[in-house]
Amino acid sequence: MKAIQIVKPGQPPQLREVDKPVPGPGQVLLKVTAAGACHSDDFVLNLPEEGFAYPLPMTLGHEGAGVVAEVGSGVTGVSEGTSVAVYGPWGCGVCHFCSRGLENYCSRAGELGIAPPGLGNPGAMAEYLLVDNRRHLVPLGDLDPVAAVPLTDAGLTPYHAIKSSLPKLVGGTTAVVIGAGGLGHVGIQLLRHLTPSRVIVLDVNDEKLAFAREVGAHEVVLSDADAVANVRKITGGEGATAVFDFVGLQPTIDIAMGVVGTMGDVVIVGIGDGVAAAKVGFFTQPYEVSVRAPYWGARDELIEVLDLARDGVLEVAVEKFLLDDGVEAYRRLAANDLRGRAVVVPD
Repeated sequence: MKAIQIVKPGQPPQLREVDKPVPGPGQVLLKVTAAGACHSDDFVLNLPEEGFAYPLPMTLGHEGAGVVAEVGSGVTGVSEGTSVAVYGPWGCGVCHFCSRGLENYCSRAGELGIAPPGLGNPGAMAEYLLVDNRRHLVPLGDLDPVAAVPLTDAGLTPYHAIKSSLPKLVGGTTAVVIGAGGLGHVGIQLLRHLTPSRVIVLDVNDEKLAFAREVGAHEVVLSDADAVANVRKITGGEGATAVFDFVGLQPTIDIAMGVVGTMGDVVIVGIGDGVAAAKVGFFTQPYEVSVRAPYWGARDELIEVLDLARDGVLEVAVEKFLLDDGVEAYRRLAANDLRGRAVVVPD
């Protein structure tokens, strides 16, 4: 079968022929209907060789959807031909966090060698995907897999990030979104639907800011040297109640810390370059500011996100590529030349 793989760190991915997987006990084989390309993939592709921790070659794609093609021995409750989305952050299933559905925070995954598809295990950028356990499948029903597959990360991650701040985002508050890209444009829609807050969005050019307005931003601000002053002017000097940084580079984290108000939240969602950090101290930011860096989301939250899409609340901007052109999707991703999310489908 065809698969898009990373073969060498620092090099573009390649379209290759690989063996079709066979499901073992407890496993489910999907015929892939859609796979999403994510900035996390680009981060992995550019890791230095000395710091590369994944097995090579590795099929990319941690956002996956498909139809059940085969099941391994012992698998029940899953019918061939069922359309499903894949819950990506696989865990052990039994630890303190996994037992609560928070497999994204599995305390034993590293110890047991458990890894998500596309981030340690073969991913969805292929004709078939092997899923380790049926609990990682969520029925799609009548949702279009191409439109829905980004929700497994680009929807789930901002949803999980925003949920913890919802008690603060009441009437008269302000939420700031930094970056209106693949995750950020979904975050804007979630904030508009789940809260009465005024939503201010920052990005680097007028085209991206116009896109932010299209998906629901009340105000837009150019992310430049004057960004902090401009946001604070909009908020009457009070600062934001919650700031969601979907970029995660040092300049954007600095802006987030500069615009947050007293008792506000700073949520660093974007992976950035992997080394950027928020400076926190008694005299560094307003009083009682909380800073957190969440990762992905819980399985029940993915179900909730898909339900929101089914209700017409979320609409992910998608550019579709055939599997044969999937390498081009990653080139466009690296060049920051996508409007929303790249989705790769079988030829």
